[in-house]
Amino acid sequence: MAAAGIVVIYDFDKTIIDCDSDNWVVDELGATELFNQLLPTMPWNSLMVRLWFLVFHVDRIMKELHSQGIRIEDIATVLKRSPIHPRIIEAIKSAHALGCDLKIVSDANTFFIETILEHHGLKECFSEINTNPGFVDEQGRLRIFPHHDFTRSSHGCQHSSCPPNMCKGIVIERIQASLSMEDQKKTIIYLGDGLGDFCPTLKLGDGDYVMPRKGFPVWDLICNNRKLVNAEICEWSDGEEFENVLFHLISRIISIDRNNTSAKMGQLYSVDCKLETMPLPVATGHEAFPLALPVLH
Repeated sequence: MAAAGIVVIYDFDKTIIDCDSDNWVVDELGATELFNQLLPTMPWNSLMVRLWFLVFHVDRIMKELHSQGIRIEDIATVLKRSPIHPRIIEAIKSAHALGCDLKIVSDANTFFIETILEHHGLKECFSEINTNPGFVDEQGRLRIFPHHDFTRSSHGCQHSSCPPNMCKGIVIERIQASLSMEDQKKTIIYLGDGLGDFCPTLKLGDGDYVMPRKGFPVWDLICNNRKLVNAEICEWSDGEEFENVLFHLISRIISIDRNNTSAKMGQLYSVDCKLETMPLPVATGHEAFPLALPVLH
């Protein structure tokens, strides 16, 4: 397929959907007061860590909501009406149809993400979802656990923008290691908005692309540390720009790949122009080149 050499990696909250899914569920289910009651009990003082409080305590909040009679169906209903720009939905479907390998790296959770993706017919577009595990237990309660159990050990990244439960940079390195074992060279496009999207941005190489959401925390970090970023920076602000910038990059990468392929083929089949009447050999050993196979899921 035309875009088989492209891997598009998305953050989820405020990138695919236009809100923070944890905050959306808490607010829509009327649990904001409960959240505010829990806030003073947190043991951390750092302002940045306070921003991640909801991630760590959402499991406890879900327990309280369940005890108050909130059903998993109620949570799913709320998730299905979370805001998402229609152009983003179409952009994801089109990128998948072109052959791009789509992945998610998010600090949300599997239940929230999969519920929203399924509702919009997008789940099958993604080959991989890396996030905090979330599932419904035997009592019908939603349970959410950290991607990395920081109560047992550190994930090892010392970057100040990475929360203790997940370093997206480490996830990107794992994906890169897997891609390096494939025959076809892959180009990564990474889209994100938050503080946690800066570390994975630093893992991208020359020839990759990062699409930070303009005016959001990762954009500010990139602007203040441009020399640390090797990937080409292409910002976006809303759903329309999301689609336009993404497909501009996909088209560019496809064009570059085709030109590189043509150049290699030209070298393999080069013939001295002065010998126009000389027939080509019956067999050169390069008659047939297999097409790139799509990633099997």
